[in-house]
Amino acid sequence: MSVVTRYINFDTRGNTDIIDITDDVSMEVRQSGIKDGIIMVFASGSTVAVTTIEYEPGLVSDLTQALERIAPQDIEYRHNQRWHDGNGHSHVRASLIGQSESFPIIDGEIALGTWQQIICIDLDNRPRSRRLIVQIVGDKTTLEMKNI
Repeated sequence: MSVVTRYINFDTRGNTDIIDITDDVSMEVRQSGIKDGIIMVFASGSTVAVTTIEYEPGLVSDLTQALERIAPQDIEYRHNQRWHDGNGHSHVRASLIGQSESFPIIDGEIALGTWQQIICIDLDNRPRSRRLIVQIVGDKTTLEMKNI
């Protein structure tokens, strides 16, 4: 069993910037050499989230609008009263979605549905530089090769 830790770095626009990271995460799996196992994608930060979606413009817009209904920007948050940074809604949204997702790796590929992409959502109220931790755990050989 092997453990490989990698990082994905990128800049965002903030304000619910939804970024498709599927290709970046898939590349990390390929480069790791792990054939069967699990990959975990973790966003270190309290105003950022990782989840999956069918990444197409209509659904990206729908998700943005749903987050605005669930945790609106224009209501009072105690976080804002204390810190005066105006991003209380960002923290609430990130907490509801979560900062990590895990996926099975089968035969060197992430087992995603046909229309399922991995996304990172920067929920802060300003542009940020983000760093995702990608940890891949598993075997570098397939079961068929082990039985030979």
